[in-house]
Amino acid sequence: MKAYLLGALHDGSNHGNTYRIVQKEEEYVRWIADELHQMGISAWVYREGAERHLFVVEFSKSRLSEIKINSLEEKTEYIRGYFDAEGSVPLKSGARMYIYFCQKDRKDLEEVKTFLEELGIVCGKTHNPTFKEPDYWRFFIGCKSYKAFASKIGSRHPRKRKVLEKMI
Repeated sequence: MKAYLLGALHDGSNHGNTYRIVQKEEEYVRWIADELHQMGISAWVYREGAERHLFVVEFSKSRLSEIKINSLEEKTEYIRGYFDAEGSVPLKSGARMYIYFCQKDRKDLEEVKTFLEELGIVCGKTHNPTFKEPDYWRFFIGCKSYKAFASKIGSRHPRKRKVLEKMI
């Protein structure tokens, strides 16, 4: 689970001695908090702002400070967390299927791509999809690897999980 959290933190932020992960899906944020509690890590969940539909899980940095990603199992968990933070699938049912990862840190994104390729998942070229944001990078999962991605990596994010489960 710690490897998953390191991946998911790519959509998180640092605040003093804590990490914060913010999402629209309250169910997902509460699931992360429950997992943290099961590991003995204090975490708290709250809604951000009265008018915003965003939920936050906040927890101490100290318990994740020395985690290394080495084994294939850890890489798989890390990729799953990274995908839940920085990956995408279609929002609308019936839309053409795609799976991609995006991130401003190209080196970081390339590491995830390497881990995926170690697991036999075909990835497209890392590219900049828009000249408006020169430091924004993306790569797609190859169509022939959709099923492998769905079964090997999957997702714990409620919306993304539903889309990927249809492929298995």
